[in-house]
Amino acid sequence: MIIPVRCFTCGSVIGSLYPKFMDMVESGMTPKEALDKLGVERYCCRRMLLSHIDLIREVGKY
Repeated sequence: MIIPVRCFTCGSVIGSLYPKFMDMVESGMTPKEALDKLGVERYCCRRMLLSHIDLIREVGKY
């Protein structure tokens, strides 16, 4: 639905990185390069950003 503010596993703040991550990926960077450039090193945080599916517009109808 909405990107979580914190990583579920370690508690690091990741919510503010998602818009930057999406901009980088849409501009042609690979997800790995974008996460490295943003400084996201832990695999749990990388998982949160990589596996997020934005469904808020679909659920908002109901």
